[in-house]
Amino acid sequence: MRLVMRVCVLLLALALFYGYRACGPAKLSDDAPALTGLSAHAPSPSATTPTHVDFNTQVRPLLESKCSPCHFTGGTMYARLPFDRPETIEKLGTKLFTRIRDEKEQRLIRDFLAQQAEKGQDRP
Repeated sequence: MRLVMRVCVLLLALALFYGYRACGPAKLSDDAPALTGLSAHAPSPSATTPTHVDFNTQVRPLLESKCSPCHFTGGTMYARLPFDRPETIEKLGTKLFTRIRDEKEQRLIRDFLAQQAEKGQDRP
């Protein structure tokens, strides 16, 4: 009888654990669309519009802190993927996030990529 009781408690604990993970609190990301019913709480358009991201002063120092020395001058990967060039970052896109995991740093790179994509659409 004790064994049956222990198994039941274990199964209940596992069911609660996986139930919480499946139905637990949802996290809203910055990419999630604003809820139309809660427009009073939605950020203003100026707050969601990305500002100009400068490669040399914002993106490059971030990459140097995470990807040096390999992807910068003299590094073993510099010939294949030179991270001191914006074209390389455009080419890789979000694949950079395997090394850059901080949300703010990813947001900066996403804004840079979106900015570059807009520039590409403006060209004839």
